Amino acid sequence: MTAEPAPAESSAPAPRKAPGVIKSSMIYSGLTLVSRFMGLARDLVITARMGASLTAAADAYFTAQAFSNLFRRIFAEGAFAAAFVPSYSRKLAAEGDAPADKLATDALATMAAATIVLTIVAQLAMPWIMLVYSPGYVSNPEKFRLAVVLTQITMPYLPCMVVASLLAGVLTARGRFIVYGLYPTILNLVMLAAVWPQTDPVEAAYAASWATIVAGIGQAALCWWGAWKSGARVRLVVPRLNPEVKALIKLTIPGALASSAVQVNIFISTMLASQVSGMRVWMSVADRFYQLPLSLVGTAIGVALLPRLSQAFGAGDEDDAQAAMDQALVFALALCLPAAAALMAMPVYLVDGLFTRGAFVHADAAASGAILFQYGWGLPAFVLVKILQPAFFARQDTKTPMRFSLISVAVNIGAGVALFYTVGFVGIAAATSIATWITVAQMALTLRSRAAYHPSGRAWFKMARVAAASLGMGLAMFAASQFRPMLEAPLAGFSLGGLHAKEITVLLVCVAGALVYVALLFAFGGLTPAELKAALRRRGGGPAPAEGPVTD
Repeated sequence: MTAEPAPAESSAPAPRKAPGVIKSSMIYSGLTLVSRFMGLARDLVITARMGASLTAAADAYFTAQAFSNLFRRIFAEGAFAAAFVPSYSRKLAAEGDAPADKLATDALATMAAATIVLTIVAQLAMPWIMLVYSPGYVSNPEKFRLAVVLTQITMPYLPCMVVASLLAGVLTARGRFIVYGLYPTILNLVMLAAVWPQTDPVEAAYAASWATIVAGIGQAALCWWGAWKSGARVRLVVPRLNPEVKALIKLTIPGALASSAVQVNIFISTMLASQVSGMRVWMSVADRFYQLPLSLVGTAIGVALLPRLSQAFGAGDEDDAQAAMDQALVFALALCLPAAAALMAMPVYLVDGLFTRGAFVHADAAASGAILFQYGWGLPAFVLVKILQPAFFARQDTKTPMRFSLISVAVNIGAGVALFYTVGFVGIAAATSIATWITVAQMALTLRSRAAYHPSGRAWFKMARVAAASLGMGLAMFAASQFRPMLEAPLAGFSLGGLHAKEITVLLVCVAGALVYVALLFAFGGLTPAELKAALRRRGGGPAPAEGPVTD
C-alpha cells in the first residue's frame, strides 16, 4: 500500500488572535485618562489667560480649535475608523503583513495628499468660510479677523492627524494600544508649555495656535515610530488610486458622514453660538467634561471593538460577535451612566469649582454649567453611537449609519434653531442630545430587525442594575452640591499645590460619588467580585464562555 503523501505546508499566515475588548479598552482608557487630565490642566490655563465673555481672544481661539477639530474628527478619526481599520484587519489576518502594509502605505499617501489640498484651499478661503461658520462675529471686526488668522494657523493640524490616525489604526489592528492612547498627550503638553508664560489674551491665543502645529508633527512622528516598532512597514510614496484605495475611498465617504454626525451637529451648534459673546468658550468647557467619559468609555471600547468584530465576522463566528457586543455595551453603560448622572446632578458646581479663576468669571461658569446639563443626558447616547456603529462597520456597511447621520443632522438643525430662539443658548446643546438619541434608536432597531444584534437577557439584567446604581449616586451628588458652602468651610484658607478649598472640595465630592456608585453597583447586583476578577484576568482571544458574565 502506497503511503499517502504528507500534506504540503500552507503558505497562508497563521491567524491572529483578536484582542480582548475589555482588556484593550482598559489599556486605552488608562492612557486616555492621563491625556484628559493633561487636557484639563491645559484648558484651565487657557481659560484663565483668555477668559470667555470678557475678551475677543477667547472666542476667536476656540473657533479656530473647533474648526480644525471638526475636520480632524471627520476625515482623520471618523473615516479611518469606519473604513480603514476593518479593511486592514481583514487583510492582515487573511494575507499577512506585507499586503496589509501595502494597503496602509497607499491609503496614507492618498489621504495625506487630499487633506493637504483641503488645508490649502481652506486657508485661502477662510475669510468667506468664517462668514458662514461664525456669522455672529461680523459685527465685531477685531474678533472676526483674529478668528480667521488663528484658524488659518491651525488648519495644517489636519494632515498631521490623518497620518497619526492611519498609523494608530495600524497599531490597533495589531493589538497595540499604548502609543495610540499616549499620543494625544503631546498636544496637551506642548500647548500648556506655550500658553503658561503668556499674560496677554491675544498673545496667548497666538501661542496656543502655533503650538497646535508643533504638537501635530510630534503626534504623527510618535505614531510612525510606534507602527515601525510593531513590525508594520508603512512608507511615504506617490499617491496611487489603485483598486484597493478606490474601494477604501468608496467606504470612507459614507463612513466619514456616519462617524461624524455628532461633529456635524456641533458645527451647526457653533454657528448659532457665534451670536452670543463667550458661548464658544462655554461650550468648549462643557465639552471638556463630557468628552472625558466619552473618550474613556465610548471611543476606547469602539477602538477595541471594531477589529474584534471585523475578525469575528471574517471567520463567521457570530457567537464571538454577540459576546463582544454584550460585553462592550454593559461595560460602556457601567461607566458612562454614572458620569451622566454626575454631570446632571452638579453641572455648575463642577465648572465653577474647577474653572472660575482669572478672566473666567462665575457668570461664565453658570452659563457653561447650564450647557453641560443638557450634554449630560445626551452622554449615554454619544457613547452608544460609538458602540453600535462598529456592528455596521465591521460588516463593511457604512451606508446605513450614513442615512441615520443625515437624519440626525436634519433633526439637530431644526431643533437647534427652534430651541435657540425659544429657550435660549442651552437649546443648542439640548438639540444635539435629542438628535443623537434618535440616531441610537435607529441603529438599535435596525440591528434587531436584521437579526444582527440585540442584547441578551443577561445584558439587560446588568444594564438595569447599572442604571439603578447610577441614579442613587446622582441623587447623592445632587445633595452634596446643595451643601457646598458647608463642605468648603473646613478647608477655608487651605492650599495644596495651587488647589484651594473650592477645587479640593469638588474633587473630594467626585471621589466620594465614585465610591458610592461602586458600593451601590455591588449591592444591586450589577457587578460581583467574581465578575470583576474575570474582567481583569481575561486575555485577548476567543469568545467568552456561554455561561460567563457579560462584563468580562
